[in-house]
Amino acid sequence: MHLFEFSIFIIVLAFVCEYIDSSLGMGYGTTLTPILLIMGYNPLQIVPAVLLSELITGVSAAFFHHRFKNANFKIGTVDTKTVMVLAGCSIVGTIVAVFAALALPKFYIKLYIGILVFTMGLLILINLNRTFKFSWLKISSLGMLAAFNKGISGGGYGPLVTSGQILSGVNSKNAIGITSLSEGLTCLVGVITYLIFTNHTIGWQLAPSLVLGAILSVPFAAYTVKKVKNMRLKLIVGIATLVLGLVTLGKLFL
Repeated sequence: MHLFEFSIFIIVLAFVCEYIDSSLGMGYGTTLTPILLIMGYNPLQIVPAVLLSELITGVSAAFFHHRFKNANFKIGTVDTKTVMVLAGCSIVGTIVAVFAALALPKFYIKLYIGILVFTMGLLILINLNRTFKFSWLKISSLGMLAAFNKGISGGGYGPLVTSGQILSGVNSKNAIGITSLSEGLTCLVGVITYLIFTNHTIGWQLAPSLVLGAILSVPFAAYTVKKVKNMRLKLIVGIATLVLGLVTLGKLFL
């Protein structure tokens, strides 16, 4: 595949994965990365391209989530401040993660993410009817940990940030919109870090197809969030997070 060649299959794949991601706040990199690995692409072709596509779609998803009033990204709002905290903390987490991704065995990386994501989903379901007090300390810690996940594997950010915000007292619709924008900004840090600190040749062949497919799905996903009730959305997020954790762990041991 040449630099700007498009693949219909990858466009459709990116559309589906991003629709799920922008609807639930998770699932794009976590689902897409292993599929592309199975197709024969190597991690340094996949992860930077996934990060680049999510940078673009994260910003566009935030626009539509704001427009459909799933979140409020006006200057000075809690949603905007939360994005800035998550994105700021992501700088440290992402840089550390890139070095870890180049040094640690993939088995232990996937094991760590699988256990963490499964645990977050389980906590949401156990505490489905509980209301949590909002905490900036929780949000800051969440930002660094989630950015580490994203930088090390191309996935694992959305499940942790979306579920973590809900467990930190953020409304589920707001949490999904906030995740879209903060993930986009985190991906910017990841792309820059890969370009600066890796000596390996990064192939961008996947990027055009991933960007096109993903960005086409964004308005449909944001509209879906607008129409689904908060409690139902919280339940779906909890189940999806738990399932993603189980799938990640299952691939390691089966």
